[in-house]
Parts: sequence; structure tokens; C-alpha cells
Amino acid sequence: MASDDIAQLVDALSKTHVGDGELSFKGLGMKLDNAESVEELVQEIEQCHDLRSLRLEGNTLGVEAASAIARSLESKDRLQRCYWSDLFTGRLRCEIPKALESLGSGLMIAGARLTVLDLSDNAFGPDGVHGMEQLLRSPTCHTLKELRLNNCGMGIGGGKILAEALMECHRRSVAAGSALTLRVFVAGRNRLENEGSSALAKAFQLMGSLEEVHMPQNGINYAGVTALASAMRHNPDLRVLNLNDNTFTKRGALAMAQALRHLRNVQVINFGDCLVRCEGAIALAAVLREGLPILKELNLSFGEIKEAAALVVAQAVMEKPYMEKVDLNGNFLGEDGCEALREAMESQDKADMLASLSDDEGPDDDDDDDDDDDDDDSCYKEEFRSENGTTNEDSPSKSHCPDEVLSFLHAPSTEKLLQLGEMTTHLLPEVDTADPHKSADVLLKVASLYSEEPVTKTTVLETFDTLLRKLLSGSAFQAYTFLSTLLVLMGILKGEGKKKKVPLVAGQLLCLEHGIQQDYFAQHHASLLHTVLSKNREALDTCNNSMERLTSALEKRCLHQR
Repeated sequence: MASDDIAQLVDALSKTHVGDGELSFKGLGMKLDNAESVEELVQEIEQCHDLRSLRLEGNTLGVEAASAIARSLESKDRLQRCYWSDLFTGRLRCEIPKALESLGSGLMIAGARLTVLDLSDNAFGPDGVHGMEQLLRSPTCHTLKELRLNNCGMGIGGGKILAEALMECHRRSVAAGSALTLRVFVAGRNRLENEGSSALAKAFQLMGSLEEVHMPQNGINYAGVTALASAMRHNPDLRVLNLNDNTFTKRGALAMAQALRHLRNVQVINFGDCLVRCEGAIALAAVLREGLPILKELNLSFGEIKEAAALVVAQAVMEKPYMEKVDLNGNFLGEDGCEALREAMESQDKADMLASLSDDEGPDDDDDDDDDDDDDDSCYKEEFRSENGTTNEDSPSKSHCPDEVLSFLHAPSTEKLLQLGEMTTHLLPEVDTADPHKSADVLLKVASLYSEEPVTKTTVLETFDTLLRKLLSGSAFQAYTFLSTLLVLMGILKGEGKKKKVPLVAGQLLCLEHGIQQDYFAQHHASLLHTVLSKNREALDTCNNSMERLTSALEKRCLHQR
């Protein structure tokens, strides 16, 4: 080693921080290629008899140098925290797994019990995960609390390897009498996609101890989001959930909203740039109304959310006592929508809570979605049924519907409805919160037959009441999901997919006017309808008189609420 290099290393080492059991070489920019290049560093490690934290980030480490450092760690049984991010800049990809294997071997030989392992910003790919696989499975990681692997290029393969290693670590730790309780998991920018994230979801569900999950920018769409949502339900202490810059669409958003209903400790939600869209935003608003009691921050920026849905979110957010920030920037609000949102927050003295709207995309004039989300509700039907205590035999697809009812549903008419008589009760199994689209379709078929003829009017309204009472009797999440689907089907709210809207007739609005005045129609349901209708009045231009009656009834109900 040249004398100038030695002098430079000595100078760098003089800047290390030693104290409270921490030895730090952070950000010294050292190029550590071989055993000779790390002699001074190794000496410092060996002389630190109470080494608990080792910071090596911001240097570049070769295989031989890693092996030498590993040998110095073999006696450091009290080491707990390894901050080794940005450690392999300029190294060949094939070198990194070997270096990681050496470092891991040193820790395992020492019998160290890690609580923090940070290997972020090391582009080691799946092979790098192989390099630390044995360490992750070993007793050294049975005590791990934080695992940080941000921007490591793990890919799908690396995600699967990591997931299996964590599950094996958990199994072994349980067998040893003290289960792995990982609390913080960070793996943004890793190209995990659906397969990698779904594999990790299994590990998260098994552990059930997570408090923070950060997985932004991983190319995950609704299938992976749904798997993660299911896993989050099994982590009751979750405080921070960051899935920024993935792709939820309606199915992912509904699945995640459903999971959040079961969590009471969440403080930060970051679903920015996730294509949550209108129906997803309304579902999350429902969860805000009935759960998430200590939420502090909500990020729904750049989600293609329109004005009405954004206002529904704002109304729900303002009821959260600990709320500090809501970010709705970069959506489809337009100038008028941004102003309406600001005014709504200011009216409740919550203006400081609203983040900047400087990057709003303006109103969205495109009524068509090219997204491949076809509005398939299958991802949450079974969960709805299990929560409602129903079985597969109770579901609409399994119901034993009389021929007269089937005939009515196939081609509704006043004559057929009147002929049903008491058999109208057989329409109840045909509406189920597990299938909001079918339920909305059935309800609108009944409502379309409304007329002022006394017998018909009574029959239609009684049937409408029976069906709508059932659909709104569940949780706020179920009711909001149904109502948003109803509004999409009526062409009032923009939805996803290519499902055909029903022909809107005045009777459907008059039935809704009747419904909102009944005891089963909660005030917050009326508030939702009023907010959406007031921002989309042009959708009801063909039914002006009925629209005015409905709007007036909603205003009275909402005024009574205030």
C-alpha cells in the first residue's frame, strides 16, 4: 500500500466516531480492496471491545477486504446494528454476494444478535440476496427489528428468496423459543412486482409484528397490492404504510381499504401516485369514518381522483382528531375543485392540514379508462361474506331463486313486479354487499318502475326500501362501496372498466329521494350523495325535475346534520 494511501486512510480513520458502543466509518469514501487496505480499520474494530453498532456506509468494499473485516467481527458477540448501505459502489456484481457471505459468516461465528441490518443502496440483485440468505436464516437474525433493503434491485427472484429466508428465520426462532418480531421493513425501488411482493406478503402475515412497511416504486399492481393488504390485516401494530408509486386501481384500493378497517394504530398512509381513483378514494373515506383513530398523515396525491371524491375524503379526514396532513396534490380537481377543497378545509379551520395543490392536473374530460381493471369484484366478495356471517350457499350466485323472480330480473316490468306479491322477498338474496355491481343493478331495475299510480308506487317503494335497507345496514365501508358503485352505474361518478351504464329514468331519482328520508339512510350516506351529485349535476340533465327534488331532499338532510 503506497504511503500516500496509508496517510489518507489514517486521516480518514481519525474522523471515525466511537462512543456508546458505536464505531462509524460513515461517508469516508474509502476504497477498500484487500486485507492491507483495511488493516487500520480492522484494528479499530478489534480494539472496540463493546462494539454494538458498526457504520460502514458510503465506502466501497471488495471481497478480500470484506473477508478481513469479517474475521475481526468473529469476536464481536455484542454487535447489534449494522449500517452497511451504499457499500459496494463500483464493484462487480459477482463480488458483492461473496463479500456479503463473508460479513454474514463473521457475525454468525460471533453469535451476534442483530436488531438492525441496513443494506440499502447496494445494487446487488437476486444474487446479493443469496449472499445474505444464510445470515437471515440464522439465530443472528432471530432478534432482528429493522431490515432495510431500499434500492437494491432484488427483482422478483430476490423478493422470493428474501421471503423464504424470513419465513425460515421465523420458524427457527419460534422453535428456539423466541419468535422473530421484525418491526420495520424497507424495500423500495426493487422491482419486486406482483410475484415478489406476494411472496413477501406471506412472510409478513406469518410474522405479524410489523410496525412500518415501506415498499414504494416496485411495479406492483392490484394482485400484489391485494396480497399485501391481506398480510397487513395480520399486523395489528402497523403504524406506517408506504406503497407510493405502485398501481392500485379500484381492486387494489378496495382490498387495501378493507384491510385498513381492521388496524387501529396506523398513523401514516402513503398511497401517492397509486391510481387510487374515485371509487378507491371513497372507500378509503369510509374507512376514515369508522376506523384509523390515530391517523396523522394521508397521501393520496397523483391518484386520478376527481373533485367530488376528493371532497368526500376531505370531509372524512376533518373528523380525525390527530390528523396533521392530507395530500391530494396532482389529481384531477381543476381550479374550481382546488378552490372548493380549500374552502371546505377552511370552513372547519383545517386549512393548514391541506398540502399544496400546485401540481393539480386539471379536470379530467376523458370518460373512458384504458386500464385493464374490468371492475371484477371477486377479490373482496369472499371477505365480505365471511364478515357478514354468510356462506357460499347464501351468496347470490348460489341462491335458489323462483322462476318468477328470475323472469322479473331478466326483463323487469310493472306487471311482473306486482305479480310477485310476497315473493318480492326473494329479491333480498339477489342483493349482497359482496357484489355491489349486481346489487346496484337490481335496485335500479326496481326503481325504474316507479310511477304515481298508488299500487305501483307503494309496491316499488316498499321493495326499494327493503333492498336498500339491507345494502346500507353493514359497515360504512360496505355502504360507501355500494353507493359509489350505484353512482358509477347511474353515470354520475366516473368509474373504471367498460361496464355499461343503466338508462337513467326519473323514477330512480324519486326512489332515492324517498330513501334518503328513511331511518336506514344515515346522514353521512346523504352527505356522500350530496357531495357527488352537487359536482356532477350535468349527468342528470335528462331528469331535471326529479333531480331538483332529490337535491333539495339531500340539502335538507345535510343541513339537519350540521
